[in-house]
Amino acid sequence: MLALMPLGMMAQGDDFGLDFSLEAQKKINKQWNVSLEGELRRRDDAKINDRWALGLSVDYKVAKWLKATAGYTFLYDNNQKISYYEITDDAVIDGDAEVGDPKKCAQYWAPRHRFNVSLTFDKKLFGDFRFSLRERWQYTYRPEHTVSERWSYLNNAYDGKEKTYGGKGKNVLRSRLQVEYDKKGLAVTPYANVELFNAWSLQKVRYNVGLDWKLSKQHSIGAFYRYQHVRNDDDDNDPNIHMIGLGYKFKF
Repeated sequence: MLALMPLGMMAQGDDFGLDFSLEAQKKINKQWNVSLEGELRRRDDAKINDRWALGLSVDYKVAKWLKATAGYTFLYDNNQKISYYEITDDAVIDGDAEVGDPKKCAQYWAPRHRFNVSLTFDKKLFGDFRFSLRERWQYTYRPEHTVSERWSYLNNAYDGKEKTYGGKGKNVLRSRLQVEYDKKGLAVTPYANVELFNAWSLQKVRYNVGLDWKLSKQHSIGAFYRYQHVRNDDDDNDPNIHMIGLGYKFKF
């Protein structure tokens, strides 16, 4: 899986970020689990808060090898919207700017609502190696948002004009293939996975390597390294990014 990572993943211009998460999980019975998770992401070389998130999910064990999940996540994002000059703009016609130059920028915090359902198939093969395939449908709705002004790159000042970004919904199919070393009695479980994001076309790919460390029956921590390669994701403006993640999980 590591060999499949694109050769250009270390190219200049890639961002670096951090991901922190806290999760509480309650086992109702042998089939049902409920989880509540909070998350914070940082971007721009980990200098800026990128996202706060709070999610609730429910798992149902359909069979020993099959799990169904449904969930909702509230996202509060730090958005950066940049427009670019086109050939019909007056500044281009007058020779003050060129086509493709950045025109105006709006940076603001705004909410998103995300719903998902998924099926996860998993099975042990080759001894203690566990393979899993998760297919997840995800719908995200971004409400309409109005900013009071935008920064003009040409004038080097705010334009003093309102700009409204319309509400928008987006469907994504996320397919994740994972392998982990799940040896009975071993507190540490290393894993690696690759995840594809499809919305009528392949938009981005995530590569993850990490480990989960079970401290006790109730407490566990996890760490991972992620590389996200963006192919065609104009809606979210996500960059290619290297990310380090740390998480804590409590079961009760």
